[in-house]
Amino acid sequence: MEQLCFGVDIGGTAVKVGLFTTEGRLVEKWDFATRKTKEGKEILKDVADFIKEKIQILKLDMGSILGIGIGLPGPVKDNGEVLELPNMGLGHFNIEKEMQELIGLKVKAANDANIAALGEQWQGSGKGYHNMVLITLGTGVGGGVILKDAILAGSNGAGGEIGHMLVNYKEKDRCGCGKRGCLEQYASATGIVRMAKRSLSSNNKASALQNIDNISAKIVFDLAKEGDALAQDIVSEACRYLGIACANIAQVIDPEAFIIGGGVSKAGEVLTDQIKEYYEINVMDALKNKDFKLAVLGNDAGIYGGARLILASNG
Repeated sequence: MEQLCFGVDIGGTAVKVGLFTTEGRLVEKWDFATRKTKEGKEILKDVADFIKEKIQILKLDMGSILGIGIGLPGPVKDNGEVLELPNMGLGHFNIEKEMQELIGLKVKAANDANIAALGEQWQGSGKGYHNMVLITLGTGVGGGVILKDAILAGSNGAGGEIGHMLVNYKEKDRCGCGKRGCLEQYASATGIVRMAKRSLSSNNKASALQNIDNISAKIVFDLAKEGDALAQDIVSEACRYLGIACANIAQVIDPEAFIIGGGVSKAGEVLTDQIKEYYEINVMDALKNKDFKLAVLGNDAGIYGGARLILASNG
């Protein structure tokens, strides 16, 4: 009898679910809208009911299912304790205990960015590395650290919050976290747009950006590839701060590789090449020549990581 497991990625707008073999083959995947009612408790029931329904429809033997791995958008302690998920209305609770009671299967949970890193390490661009860092460049900057094939979660499950590393002591604008000079202010999609608007107001270089009302990170990267000097400066600045951040991370954990994901990573090798260039300038000699790669699992990284999480907990 083939053994299987479920990987679940609970997001603010949608819940993604995947059914996997123990070798990492994705058998089938689904998604459904996240329901936010009654202080968020409906979310857990919805996930349990959805999986139980799929088990019935697919006529799966409960004995063949090793469990469920879940990613959540917030810190999760190693024992499954969640202190708070404010965006979902969930307060202090134990996700593993409550889900196990709802579904009757073993449950293991972790932060969503951390399980995305685990997914990329298992079946994505990080395959073959035992120590790696995933950096996701989207609306914000997230990350996950894998050391010796396991998530580095920290004491409260908040390890890997790469986006709020301080990279510019001179910044005067505040980040959404309340600090100033965070990586997220320069390397996220919103950060790149912020830098573009700032550059347009203070720079005399002629640029196609001056004729665009709704600037996006994609537009900035596209113009940079076409040779627009101002756009190239903005991309270079974002990559410089990313290179500095990666150098600082390497000097603490010494990974084999950095995997760059998220919507901004669609810019391609123009991004990874420049990050690596600035990394080499800012890192000590003993830590040079790390690999920099683009993530390949996209939005499925979380469900892959969830599956890997539960498989690892079963030994």
